[in-house]
Amino acid sequence: MAKQMKLDPHVEQLLQQYRELRPTLQQLADEATNMLRQALREQGVYVTAIEHRVKTEKSLTGKLELKGVKYKSIDDITDLVGLRVITFYTDEVDKVAVIAQRIFDIDWQESVDKRKLHSLDSFGYNSLHYICRLRKGGPRFELQMRTALQHVWSTIEHDTGYKGDVKIPNEYKRQFSRLAGMLELVDEEFSRLRTVLTDYRRQTLALVKSGQLDDVPLSHETFRSYLDLQPFDRLNHRIAAVNQAELFPVGMMPYLRVLESFGMETLGDVQHFIDENSDDAYQLALSQLAITDLDILSSNTALQYLCLVYVLKHDGGRTGLKSFYDMINGESEANGIVADLMLEQAKTLPFMQLKR
Repeated sequence: MAKQMKLDPHVEQLLQQYRELRPTLQQLADEATNMLRQALREQGVYVTAIEHRVKTEKSLTGKLELKGVKYKSIDDITDLVGLRVITFYTDEVDKVAVIAQRIFDIDWQESVDKRKLHSLDSFGYNSLHYICRLRKGGPRFELQMRTALQHVWSTIEHDTGYKGDVKIPNEYKRQFSRLAGMLELVDEEFSRLRTVLTDYRRQTLALVKSGQLDDVPLSHETFRSYLDLQPFDRLNHRIAAVNQAELFPVGMMPYLRVLESFGMETLGDVQHFIDENSDDAYQLALSQLAITDLDILSSNTALQYLCLVYVLKHDGGRTGLKSFYDMINGESEANGIVADLMLEQAKTLPFMQLKR
């Protein structure tokens, strides 16, 4: 059995201090993590992970065997507790940093922004490192902030032994550097693309609110914003008045693909579709509801009748009507029966007569 190497008395003293401090360190790790997680949630910053650890005695012993002389007491070691926040985007690293500054005291002399190193193989180590302390006092701890791609790259470097003791041939170093450069570019481009898309969404929503609908492409997001303007309310209330019916809200997003199947490309097309077909949609609804006592209607009633009128006006016939019902209700042979009934009821209406 190998004899355990005797440690330097100073190292032994530091380790004993660590053992006495360990319960406090574990409590610190939990408290700091909870504080940071809550602050991020309150600010609406969503990250991929928040990790924490307390340095093990084995890891600390190895560190002290190499660098113990530089530490006068256990309080001089700043990474006994480590927190790591992994973000989706590079700009979110700075957001996390600002939040950390608000809830922790930062030791600026010990903190380092490794993103500014700019060495060829530094991508996986481009973390922002803060040395922090709770406002109420206690031991210091390290907070690392990095992106998911930086974290993955750092893990890959560690797994492949790139930063190990064995000297890596230059050809492999070049490959690592090239890959690191590509990932760094991807990291930056994801953040840039998100900024561009965010600006585009803002501009689009502004156009929707201003009524410049012809300039707004029809999409899932723009249609949802358009629905906030309640464009079908007037026709809905007109139809509901037939039986003094009550309207209850239902989702109208399933109708998006129906409108797209009609060839509509902008919100302006949807508005024109409403303007051109509202009277005929009302007549179609009237022909059906006037002979019933229905007193509850769904909020998609107007849109449904508008779509039915559009299909009938554009010679969709039974096939077009069944296709519409299939898209809204799911494919079923029963939709063909409903289509036949609708076609029969609609054939006497004025807009159908004008087609002949």
